[in-house]
Amino acid sequence: MWTSAKAPSLAEMEAMAHEIFARLPRHFRRLCDGLIIRVEDFPADEVLVEMNAESEFDLLGLFQGTGLPFQSRDDIARLPNLIWLYRRPILDYWAEHEETLGQIIGHVLIHEIGHHFGLSDSDMEAIEAQAGD
Repeated sequence: MWTSAKAPSLAEMEAMAHEIFARLPRHFRRLCDGLIIRVEDFPADEVLVEMNAESEFDLLGLFQGTGLPFQSRDDIARLPNLIWLYRRPILDYWAEHEETLGQIIGHVLIHEIGHHFGLSDSDMEAIEAQAGD
């Protein structure tokens, strides 16, 4: 069974993230209009410096952009909001914990989207519970 197991590619993990996103509550997804989900192996060096990361494995994901609480109709054109999922740190975390890869990706995705909304940890836990149903 394990002889054919392999880690998902960047494209496969991005597809998983989009599938997980599609299972989130509809009202939550509608508020994410225009949000872009991307997967890279590791965060960029400047992100690691900005986040004071000790290692390239420290960050599983990152929200970049202007969260909904901080947006205004008067804003000048801005770059789209992005959620980055970092494949290698996620796979490393997966290898060391009991959760499934899908659970980890879902948790990181919801956590990073939570930054988009300015949600509390308890709000994010409730959304995760709804997505798991």
